Amino acid sequence: MHQRMTLEVLHVPDCPHLGPMLERLQDVTDLPVATHIISTTGEAEARGMAGSPTLLVNGVDPFADGRTEDSVSCRIYRDERGRMVPVPSRDQLRAAVSFDGPSLDMTTVRSSDVMSAWRIRSTPLEADEAMVHQAILRRFAARGTPPSRADLSVVVAEGGRPIGDILSALHRVDAIRLAPDGRIVVAYPFSARTTRHRVRIADQIDVFAMCAIDALGISPMLAADTVITSDDRTNGQPVTVTTVAGRTTWSPTTAVAIIGSVPGSGPSADTCCDYLNFFTDIESANAWLTSHPHVPGEVLTQHEAEALASRLFSDLLDS
Repeated sequence: MHQRMTLEVLHVPDCPHLGPMLERLQDVTDLPVATHIISTTGEAEARGMAGSPTLLVNGVDPFADGRTEDSVSCRIYRDERGRMVPVPSRDQLRAAVSFDGPSLDMTTVRSSDVMSAWRIRSTPLEADEAMVHQAILRRFAARGTPPSRADLSVVVAEGGRPIGDILSALHRVDAIRLAPDGRIVVAYPFSARTTRHRVRIADQIDVFAMCAIDALGISPMLAADTVITSDDRTNGQPVTVTTVAGRTTWSPTTAVAIIGSVPGSGPSADTCCDYLNFFTDIESANAWLTSHPHVPGEVLTQHEAEALASRLFSDLLDS
């Protein structure tokens, strides 16, 4: 049996941002929130407090990005637009309390909220990382292939961090995926390898998307017309999604999408991308879910799938 989700906020004495954190949590969840005062760096290290205040969901920091260090200083977060803020937004916290923690009962969590939490955690925070990340996305969109390290070196200021260090940081937060030889093989929503989701951009460039939601996210990310060609996992029938001037049509008109992920942690490419697909109708989608009981997932309507894709990708190329 799964235990109930636990929420705890770690903070230093008299933290000025504890009140706003607790108020926003109260706005997004009815679960009780425990608080714990941390006074020393040793306590911060033992409890996993990466600055005050730190939220733990089932003992896990949903905003950890691989670069934060345990400390008793004030914590700085990034909001949806990349601005530095002392407390996450309500939308960020709403996604965070749907984080797939070690004891979370996935039957009570919407997969779309889990995806939103992943998107928050995978957003590059450092300016040079964001710049390189955007350069990778633009190269995919312009040529259908990822840039080389030499291509990206010109993006980084002279005397700045080595491009290899920046790419490794992007890989750690799951903004991109690197092959063992260091080549870029994924930069969500794009894949350097063939997938079942082909996207034609502005009737000029063909790219592959990692999943159905990623494919839908390319048009709002680039503000460009796209044509997605995919197929139904159960019957092999084609599914086409066309976006022209911001208006999207699906063929067949009964088509839907499924999102889901296997339990456990790991990069999105391994845990969920293979389970986010198009289906010709809801009956076919439900048949697939029934035949894959190990994959917690849900069926999204066309509107829900488009809205989720826009939420995840529309601002990736903002300054």
